[in-house]
Amino acid sequence: MPRHNATDTLATLLRHPVVPVFYHADAAYTQRILQACYTGGIRVFEFVNRGERALDVFRQLQDFVRQQCPDMVLGIGTIYKAAEAELFIAAGAEFVVQPLATAEVAAVCNAHDIPWLPGALTPTEIYNATEMGAAVVKIFPGNIVGPDYVKALRGPMPHVKLMVTGGVEPTQESVSAWFGAGVNAVGMGSQLFKNADDTDALAARIGELMQFVDTLKK
Repeated sequence: MPRHNATDTLATLLRHPVVPVFYHADAAYTQRILQACYTGGIRVFEFVNRGERALDVFRQLQDFVRQQCPDMVLGIGTIYKAAEAELFIAAGAEFVVQPLATAEVAAVCNAHDIPWLPGALTPTEIYNATEMGAAVVKIFPGNIVGPDYVKALRGPMPHVKLMVTGGVEPTQESVSAWFGAGVNAVGMGSQLFKNADDTDALAARIGELMQFVDTLKK
């Protein structure tokens, strides 16, 4: 079962709004990456369901987080079907992310009171996702539309919580543009994990990034 309730999970996301998006089939390697993220100040981590060992690795990550990273909120991404959502929620997923929005996954998350973060792009898709109970709507792929698109959305949709994934780089210029446009959080994948084998350097880079993002919220 999740270690945090939905309200606390959402509050943590908004307070620490950089979310790594990561998958690796080796649990020990993933634990090293997660620990580096935690040391650098990350408090929300999206492990993605992109391999045959995803569920097994996720279960091992849950045990690791309880012992080593107690303030980390660990969720699952790349979920398409209700059955997948049920499996990962049973394994302790504290939020569920989709690259699109499906009613069946929304229903599972709502039934378990687990924050649902579906992917959407157009205003109609974003509106429909919020009507189905999205806690946060993921703008994906962000690199197709850019920060100006989010800024335009904020006119008619000032209160929808938005996270962008795709096209966000771990640089001051990139995060300034996205947060300046009005996103509430950003997801980062491969760009964040370049040369990640040096986990001390990774933790240091993340720490600098998180400190800068914190200044953008003040």
